[in-house]
Amino acid sequence: MSFLSTTITQFKHYKDLAEKAMAQLDDTSLLHEVEGADNSLTVIVKHLNGNMLSRWTNFLSEDGEKPWRRRDEEFEHSALTRNQLMELWEEGWQCMFSTLESLSDSELGQTVHIRGEASSAMDAIIRQLMHYSYHIGQIILLCKQQAGDTWQSLSIPRGGSAAYNATLFGKTGDDPEKTV
Repeated sequence: MSFLSTTITQFKHYKDLAEKAMAQLDDTSLLHEVEGADNSLTVIVKHLNGNMLSRWTNFLSEDGEKPWRRRDEEFEHSALTRNQLMELWEEGWQCMFSTLESLSDSELGQTVHIRGEASSAMDAIIRQLMHYSYHIGQIILLCKQQAGDTWQSLSIPRGGSAAYNATLFGKTGDDPEKTV
């Protein structure tokens, strides 16, 4: 498996986690603005959209911080509908995936710039994977807080490791040699 295909798989995984988290909220909860909080779900999605469009548009030939980007506005609270929010979400991801899918392994060593700082294309991709996973974690935490008791775990539920391992490995959690 190549670096690019592995990276695309990881980006898709994080995108899917956030979408599963956001799907657990009704429109009111999804769009809820916490008083005094810096990053609501809306703000994070707007920021990811702006970052993705800026970083991935002409990735190999232009600085990743485009002059048309209005980063500070990404952090202003906005009244959006779920549809508007999800359109921003998809627009950013599609820009990124289109760019990644167009790259070849031979281009990974090419120099790219983000805010004038030079790095290899591979390093810039890793930088974005880390940045997006950070914000996906924020999204998941905000969704979990909003969902409260109705939250459905996106991974192994608390207290569910033994059952998960039994299903995965066909063994009980108490005796690693004993099969189910």
